[in-house]
This record gives sequence, C-alpha cells and structure tokens, in this order.
Amino acid sequence: MITAQAETFPLRNPFTISRGSKTEARVVTATVTRDGYRGWGEGLPYPRYGETVEEAIAAILALPEGITRADLQAAMKPGAARNAVDCALWDLEAKASGKPVWRLAGLSEPRPLEIAFTLSLDSPEAMRAAAARNAHRAVLKVKLGTPADMPRIEAVRQGAPKVRLIVDANEGWTPEVYTDLAPHLIRLGVEMVEQPLPQGADAMLAEIARPLPVCADESAHDAASLPGLLGKYDVVNLKLDKTGGLTEALRARDEARRLGLKVMVGCMISTSLSMAPAILVAQGADWSDLDGPADMAQDRPHPVVYDDRHIHPASPLLWG
Repeated sequence: MITAQAETFPLRNPFTISRGSKTEARVVTATVTRDGYRGWGEGLPYPRYGETVEEAIAAILALPEGITRADLQAAMKPGAARNAVDCALWDLEAKASGKPVWRLAGLSEPRPLEIAFTLSLDSPEAMRAAAARNAHRAVLKVKLGTPADMPRIEAVRQGAPKVRLIVDANEGWTPEVYTDLAPHLIRLGVEMVEQPLPQGADAMLAEIARPLPVCADESAHDAASLPGLLGKYDVVNLKLDKTGGLTEALRARDEARRLGLKVMVGCMISTSLSMAPAILVAQGADWSDLDGPADMAQDRPHPVVYDDRHIHPASPLLWG
C-alpha cells in the first residue's frame, strides 16, 4: 500500500532568502507498506519549480501498488514527489532485508559530516549578530541576493572572523554584480557563491571571468542536467528534492565527479527524515549544507543529531 499526506513543521525563526520568507516547512510524507514492513520518505514541493503539495500527493497516490525503485525513475519526473517515494522504497528494502541502506547501495558506512549552517538574509546589523552567535561553527552559508550585499557580508565577517564562508545569491544578482563583488568576497575569505544569476539567464557565466567559484543550484537538477553546466559552473549543489530521490542523487553525484565538477549536497527546509538519505550522498562531498531541521521548533521522532560543526548519521529508528 502507498499512502501520502501533507505535514507542517514550524520553524523557531523566520527563514529569509532573496525570494521571500517562510515560517514553516510543509512537506509530503510517503509511506509504502508491503509484507508487514513499512518504509517512509519525505519531499518538500517547491513553488520555484512549479510544484505543489496537492499535486505531489496526487502523483504519489496514482502510482501502482507494486512499483519498484527502478520503475519509479521512469514513472515520475524528478522532484519532491518522486523523492518521497524513492526514499520510502529504500527504507522499506532496508527494513525487509535487515541491512542498512548504505550497505544496500554499495556505499561505505557513513560518518559525521562537517556542515554549513545558514544565516538568513537580513540587515547588516542583524547578520553580524547572527554570525557572532555562530562563530564557533566550521562553515557559515550566508544568504544574499540584492545589489546591496557588500555591507552584509562585511558584517558577517566582522561577527565571525575565523569561520569559513560560502554565500548563496538565490538568483538575485546580475553579471555586473558578480564581477564587482567577487574580488571583495575573495578578500573576505568566501569560498564560493551559489546561483548568482537566474536559471535560464546564466549563459553569461561562460563569458565572464569566474575568480570566485560558482555553484549551480536552481540550474542543476538530475544527472542529465549536469553536462549543460560545463563552462558556466564549477560546483553543483545536489538536493534530493531536485534529483527525485536517493537513487538519482547517487547517479548525479557520480556524474558530477566524472565531469570534473565539485559537489555540494544541500537540502530544503525540511525534517530529519529528509536529512537521513542526504547524509549518504554527502559522504565525500566538497561542501555539505544539511542544516534543514536545525532551526525547527518540531522535528521527527529520533531526529538526526547536530553538534556545533557536524551532522551525524541517522538512527535506523528514523530511516534506513
């Protein structure tokens, strides 16, 4: 039996990027029950990609009862709905076989990952204070995306003088803004910028110098999308809600490495149930941005564990 339902998880603080703010995560939870075993997975439909919770649930409920992971890849397009079912099927197989997903997938046993913790877009003063509160982290990911970003990143560096920094413009810049800001960001120790230009309007990245490495987020989805990034991007941000599950995320990670792209593994604002499979993909990644549940007021039972710098592999009581 395949079921799907919408669930809402409130955040402790508003999460703000250049496209707006959110105060909760509304996710779709898929459950697959067979032969007395039950697996589950989670997806977060994203309006930026034309997804809705209602359409995701309808697509999941339309699947044939006995669908396999292999058949699922052709039956559904990449996205949050397929992610929820794909991860549920992996979890089901793990429970039925008594073997962890990492072993079923032919992976090494996962270890704790050093991750980036995200600072929301805000005033320079507020971002300096947030950086100071998080100066003990290994990496901070700073949300930018306006023409007035230089005071913000300078304030963050003042608040956290020694932390590693990456920035995310969420499609909010122009080629001119990138060219102007890049040398200053390098001076401040920023390691790379995510998606400075809008998806579909990023061809100029192949024409301009990129002294600060550029990471594709909105422009990168599944493995098939990666060859088109060459010459424009240096890094790819893989998210299971974009790839459509763990199965394709592992394929996309291997394809990125084959193409010579560096790999970041990220997430939407979602619960520990989303982080559990992403942790497997992120093993060996150049950057990991898996802090989705870190600011949630409510999470799943048996949530993943964070310390000041790391996310730890999920308990099998949660998933996998």
